[in-house]
Amino acid sequence: MNRRQQFSHSPLAYLLLAPQIAIIAVFFIYPAAQAVYLSFMLEDPWGMSSTFVGLENYQILFESRDYRDSVIFTVLFAFTVSLLSLSLALLLAVKADSVLHGQGPYKVTLTWVYAVAPAVAGIMGAFLFNPHFGTLTELFSKIGWNFSFQTDPVDATLALIIVSVWKQVSVNFIYFLAGLQSISYAVREAAMLDCVSDRKRFWTITFPLLAPTGFFLLVINLTYAFFDTFGVIDTMTSGGPGGNTTSLVYKVYRDGFVGADLGGSSAQSVVLLLLVLSLTYLQFRFIEKRVHY
Repeated sequence: MNRRQQFSHSPLAYLLLAPQIAIIAVFFIYPAAQAVYLSFMLEDPWGMSSTFVGLENYQILFESRDYRDSVIFTVLFAFTVSLLSLSLALLLAVKADSVLHGQGPYKVTLTWVYAVAPAVAGIMGAFLFNPHFGTLTELFSKIGWNFSFQTDPVDATLALIIVSVWKQVSVNFIYFLAGLQSISYAVREAAMLDCVSDRKRFWTITFPLLAPTGFFLLVINLTYAFFDTFGVIDTMTSGGPGGNTTSLVYKVYRDGFVGADLGGSSAQSVVLLLLVLSLTYLQFRFIEKRVHY
């Protein structure tokens, strides 16, 4: 007969966890549940009355061409920003790891961007790409490119990608550099003896050892591109021109807070949540299998 061991638990652990659980419940669980509830309702602009409409908000949503365009823009924008920011950060981290003298100033120069808020980065981008006195606009004009992010959707998308990548590279750089410096010198020395080519040695030995860091940053960067770029879009293009740079999270804000369509914006929030959860699941389901810890 097996006897189960019983251990006494101190209530202190529950008391220490209570504030964090309360914060999660108030600021995350309750708003999410409220969004699901409102997505089935038709709310008047003043919030005085509501009518149950079932799946009508979702039906209108999926029949909207503007929403489908926002989905396409958001997915392409998120993957482009993530790919470029990870690639540039990895390149800079490899170069920084090989610097023998002056590592401190080099690291500080690359990481100070992390302190810039997305809204401030968007304002800086608006100045850099200003059609009248923007530094980057003048640079493009010298090569014959009439760059105008205020009127051209392609130029506006490119400007958003450049600013968003610039904002995120510093965070990725910190993690990649820490991952490189965590590789032991013995492993590097053995790799140098077994493989003479620096490029082959990086892709066959160093890069696989960075796989856990890269996978973590992939999840973080996709989340950043989906949500945290709201400030960049709002201050640079406000979803324009013609709504061509409206991401899903910005469309939720514009329809809900500006257009006062609480039911429709709540339905968009639920769809956005499911989309991000699906992408995260696919990453952990398929990509993580290739990661060796």
